[in-house]
Amino acid sequence: MVVVVVGGHTRNIGKTGVVAGLIAAMPEMRWTAFKITQFGHGVCSANGEPCDCETAEHTIAISEERERASGTDSSRYLAAGALRSLWVRTRVGQLAEAMPRIRREIAAAENAIVESNSILRFLRPDVFVSVLDPATKDFKESAKRYLDRADAVVLVGDGIERPAWEGVSGQLIVGARRFWGRDGAYCSADLVEFVRRKLGSA
Repeated sequence: MVVVVVGGHTRNIGKTGVVAGLIAAMPEMRWTAFKITQFGHGVCSANGEPCDCETAEHTIAISEERERASGTDSSRYLAAGALRSLWVRTRVGQLAEAMPRIRREIAAAENAIVESNSILRFLRPDVFVSVLDPATKDFKESAKRYLDRADAVVLVGDGIERPAWEGVSGQLIVGARRFWGRDGAYCSADLVEFVRRKLGSA
């Protein structure tokens, strides 16, 4: 069993596209896919809606996606060919509480692919891919913390020579293989081949 993690430094830059592309390109892996979302204060982890509750049942929510065409990220995993797709929601800083269930689900999977940065605090995957947009200034702390562990980076768009990020050294990705994602195509054949080779040596 192998574990692949796909992260990124901000929202809406193609992380789900990379996950779905890897799932579709390697159907023989019979993936169980995980989407991990951490909500901030005032937002319910059970449904993502605004709330002011702090009850235990709202600390963690894990649901299995059943629909391939609902339009959610987790449904895109199923549409790409994943055997199972799980959406994990926790409050910011409380992912540790969900880890026993996540570990059980990973152990039960033939192979697992996870969209998250923060999961890297708790496990070391066989392959970690980070999606980066040099033109987008926002850079999540969780992405910065683990960027030097990336085996590969997918650069969305142009401008890597002068990225807009502040306080993020280019040295963090100097050892990672670089791939490019453009025009909505975030998972190239070269990236798939790289991941295959890495998993073959895992």
